[in-house]
This record gives sequence, structure tokens and C-alpha cells, in this order.
Amino acid sequence: MSTARPQTYVLRGARPYGTDPVDVVLADGVVAALGAPGTVEVPDGAQEIPAQEHVLLPGLVDLHTHLREPGREDAETVFSGTRAAAAGGFTAVHAMANTTPTQDTAGVVEQVHRLGEQAGWVDVHPVGAVTVGLDGRTLAELGAMADSAARVRVFSDDGKCVHDPVLMRRALEYVKAFDGVVAQHAQEPRLTEGAQMNEGVVSAQIGLTGWPAVAEESIIARDVLLAEHVGSRLHVCHLSTAGSVEIIRWAKGRGIDVTAEVTPHHLVLTDELARDYDPVFKVNPPLRTAKDVEAVREGLADGTIDIVATDHAPHPVEDKDCEWSSAAFGMTGLETALSVVQQTMVDTGRLTWADVARVLSENPARIGRIGATQGRPIAVGEPANLVLVDPAATRAVDGASQVTASDNTPFQGMELPGRVVATFLRGRATVLDGAPVEAGSLEGATR
Repeated sequence: MSTARPQTYVLRGARPYGTDPVDVVLADGVVAALGAPGTVEVPDGAQEIPAQEHVLLPGLVDLHTHLREPGREDAETVFSGTRAAAAGGFTAVHAMANTTPTQDTAGVVEQVHRLGEQAGWVDVHPVGAVTVGLDGRTLAELGAMADSAARVRVFSDDGKCVHDPVLMRRALEYVKAFDGVVAQHAQEPRLTEGAQMNEGVVSAQIGLTGWPAVAEESIIARDVLLAEHVGSRLHVCHLSTAGSVEIIRWAKGRGIDVTAEVTPHHLVLTDELARDYDPVFKVNPPLRTAKDVEAVREGLADGTIDIVATDHAPHPVEDKDCEWSSAAFGMTGLETALSVVQQTMVDTGRLTWADVARVLSENPARIGRIGATQGRPIAVGEPANLVLVDPAATRAVDGASQVTASDNTPFQGMELPGRVVATFLRGRATVLDGAPVEAGSLEGATR
């Protein structure tokens, strides 16, 4: 960090978790003081940030981010993706394994971890592949990745399902040794061959091959029973159907150690958007029906679904600006996630800001086993990983002006509430006044 930029900040009148305003002092990487406005001693040289009516939350944690590097730097890099994450209020992300080469060895996960440290925008925690090359045949070096400098605790073949039940059982058994978790991409491949969108009325009317809900639900049902059988942790990626919510609810009632995530886009968008064949709305799992959207909102509100995870999936223009059948699956999401959650859950009265901290910070940090430093309470002595949000602001989403290297946002032109005013990583500002701090002033930045 440039010596010209103060290392001590005072947030004037911030509202932790949306409660009463306080002044907050950030110094030496921690929350140094909290107190009623005007009562806190301000250190000499501190930079004051007006924060009246702004909500202060623990820094957001994404359990499901695609950073593409190594191999697809034309879509995103660790640097550009984590810069976008900071702009969205995140202080930690879990980088998924479907890179080239795959993150299936200690060497590759350590490379991604180092790239994150060099970029300096957020903490980067690589996700290890469950199987070698994501091929679903042979277990990857799970123990070596867990013991590496990256300290991997989340393993996933996301983008592909670990469809072999024997292999899935072995993975669940293996990760128990180091308190890891298998994060399953629930998609029965035989039921989704050639599938293009949700199977239902819309797919029948517009002539696209349908993707049945049971393809997701059958894998979740199998895997929660496997997790119960071996006594291991299971995490379900991007749950999208009403039936999936009911299975998770049943499993938790049975005492099975399962957690689940929903993406921002599955909280608001439906398969009706496919009628114009715009590939920006092509995603895996597909956008579902309004009934499914209501079910996942209810599941998030009542705690059946534990977290919101972005499944940020950037693509270069040529992979999306083409006919539907040829287009890649995926949407960007890091910079719009908090706004979508505010719109669908907070502004509708289904979640409080404290609940937002739970589903976007505390629970993902716990599931990813990084809760010692991330998702911490806003309290004196705690690491100053924080995001300051103006909930009264509104903005029209423009993919071309986003920080991410790709512009395939499904929210293009939509008015969304909320604006990230500032993000702090261990007390160091990565975003100020809504804009990322210049990379040249980031401590440790190399590009």
C-alpha cells in the first residue's frame, strides 16, 4: 500500500448489521474501537469516511467463484476476478477447480493461492477437484491439496457431477480425515444429455431440449444418504428447484450434516427469459420456474438453504454472443450479488441485514473452514474484514462498466438497490467511494 494512503480509518455513523449508528475505528488490521457517534477517540492522521445511514457488514465470502486462471485468462484472471469481488463487497472467495490445468494437485492449488496473494484484493482459497481432470474416474490428490500451502478444505468437480456413487462415497470418507467437505454439482448426466434449459412449458413451446428437475434432485437425495452413511460433510452447489429444497429440509431434519447454496440469479430469474433465445440467460443449473424461485427464497429465509454463493462464471464475448445451442453456460455475479439479495430478501422483509451477514459471510466462512479470519463479528479486536453498503442507493446494471473482465451479466439494464461504498481487507481499503483502489497502491500487487 502506498504510504500516502492512511492505514487508519474512522467510519462515522455506520450501522453494524443495520442497527444503531456508531463510529468505528479501523487500525492495525483490526476493529480498534466502536462507540456512539462523537465518543470515540480518533487517532491522529486517520481518514474519516462519512457512513451515516450506511450498513456495515462483515466482508462477504463467496464459496463458489470461477476465476478461470490458469488456462482461460481471456475470460478472467485471478487479479481481475478478485478485483471484481472486492468491488462487490467480498473479502474472500473460493476459486473453483475447473481451470486448465485442473486444480487437482498441490502444485496447481498453490499456484492459484499465490496469485491471490499477489493480487491482494481478497483472500483466495482454491477449491480442489474431487477427481483427476474432473473426469469422474479417479480420486485426485485430496490429502496433498489439504496439506499444501493452500490448505484446501473444499473439494468439487463443479461443472461436472461426481456421478459414480462408489467414487462419491470414497471422497466423502477421505475428506473426513482433515475436516474437508465435498461440494457436489448435482446433475445426473444421463438425464441431461443435450439439455439446454429447464424442462417445462417454456422448453416445450420454444423447442429447446429440457433439463428436468429430477436430474438435480436425484443426485441430492443419493448424496445426503451417502453423507449420512459415512458420517461426512456434504455441500450442495447452486440448488435450484423446489424439490431440492424439500430434500435438504428433510435431510437436516434427520440430522444429516449437509449444507446448501443458492445463487443470486436463481433467487430472481426464471425460464421465461429463454423465450428470446438470449444466451446470457443460459446457465447450469438452468433458470427454473416462478414456483421454484419462490421455493428457494423460502428455503433461504427459513435456514434450509445456508448460503448465497455467486457461481460467478465469466466468459469472453465469443462464447456468449452466438446461438443458444453453441453458447457457454454461465453468468457473472460477484458485483451484483449483494444487490440481488437486498432486492429479493431484505427489501421484501424476508431477511434482516444480520441475516445477510449470516448467509453471505458467516456461514460460507464456516463451511469453507476459514472462520478464524473471515465472517467474524463486528467487534473490537476482530479482523477488519468489512463492507460498507449504502442500501438507499440504486443503480442500473451495465455489464460493460463492471470490474470483471467479462460482461455476461443477466442483470443488464436492470435497476438494483444498494451500493458498495467501501471494502476493507484486514483494515486496508480495497474499495473506497464505490471504486476499487488503484492496483498500483495495493500492497503486494504485481500487475
